[in-house]
Amino acid sequence: MKFLTQHLDDADETYFQHMRFALSFAGHMLIGAIACTIHAVAPFLFVSTGSQRIKFLHERMVVARKGLKHTAPNSTALKGRGNTIESAAAGGAD
Repeated sequence: MKFLTQHLDDADETYFQHMRFALSFAGHMLIGAIACTIHAVAPFLFVSTGSQRIKFLHERMVVARKGLKHTAPNSTALKGRGNTIESAAAGGAD
């Protein structure tokens, strides 16, 4: 029955701490998904919202939890335009 609590032990969280953290991620992902859907229809809207959400969630889940320092400049979450993943991609595509 250890499989029921293994992930919680690995994350060093209680059930309710993990629930809160996971649900907050779900909310950010939902906002990102809605913005990306609108961006698909109207490419001039929400140009960097999807990549900003991904960057924010990565910082929160991977970097902050492991106590690592992200080496990229302006790595804090939800920065303005130009500091997004797509601005580094060729053509700025989402």
